[in-house]
Amino acid sequence: MRRTLSLFLIIILIIAACSGCESNSKTASEQTASDSKIDIVTTIFPPYDFTRQIVGDKANVTMLLAPGAESHSYEPTPQDIIKIQNCDLFIYVGGENDEWVNSILDSMNKDKIQTIALLDCVKPIREELKEGMESEEENPSSSTDGVEYDEHVWTSPQNAILITNFIRDVLCHIDRNNAETYQSNAESYTERLYQLDKEFQDIVKNAKRNTIVFGDRFPLRYFTEAYGLNYWAAFPGCSAETEPSAATVAFLTDKVKAGKIPVVFKIELSNGNVAQSIADSAGAKVITFYSCHNLSKSDFDRGATYLDLMGKNVESLKKALN
Repeated sequence: MRRTLSLFLIIILIIAACSGCESNSKTASEQTASDSKIDIVTTIFPPYDFTRQIVGDKANVTMLLAPGAESHSYEPTPQDIIKIQNCDLFIYVGGENDEWVNSILDSMNKDKIQTIALLDCVKPIREELKEGMESEEENPSSSTDGVEYDEHVWTSPQNAILITNFIRDVLCHIDRNNAETYQSNAESYTERLYQLDKEFQDIVKNAKRNTIVFGDRFPLRYFTEAYGLNYWAAFPGCSAETEPSAATVAFLTDKVKAGKIPVVFKIELSNGNVAQSIADSAGAKVITFYSCHNLSKSDFDRGATYLDLMGKNVESLKKALN
């Protein structure tokens, strides 16, 4: 669902841009010369976690989306705008749900802030409305080439490696004093991502079936593309719908029964009602599959990571495919 900044936020943005010029006037070289840490702001959890794995204690990393909040309805507060305006590196997704970013960045001095859009780090794939899914009223695409791309690029560990290395390279450029640390941390982290990728490959290679069912949104196209999995789901990944039609529930129930699929997935922070209804009718059980788009406040407070959540997905996928 496409969103734009409200008039109030635009006014605040202009004020913030004007008042913040002095506070953001230091160059990266001046900052490193004075041994001050660079400031990095990310919109959502995956780039936040990738970045903190790279920087360790050498930089300040802030996530704008509150833990437990619905990512698709997020709009920046005036404080968020000021954080972006004053940071050294801003990392966002770059898709339709990040349209507000363009309004903010257009008002700022781009010579004093580096930006990374996750969609620029990988080969994007198109949004997909698959048979059985609830459709929404289509909006004009926000992409310049007329194609609407799936935004959930981090759900594939292979993409997570590409994104991590992209962030590493930008950090090494803007904070050369700590480049060696960033290189070393990124290398160690990507080794763990490669291992995660291998675990998923091994599960799929030795599985009895290759189809998964989501009684929920489906923000995992990059994941299923990476491992050659088929899927059925109630809604596309960025759908604002929460109540499927009886036809959609019946369609998914029939798929679970016909394939003797033992698990119906829901995603994190979902009430799971649709998945439970399908599972009850088909004799399956409901398990959470973590898209990592956001995480609960309790998970965030205990320091949960992308690897922690994806590790849970390893075990859940074994149950679903065997």
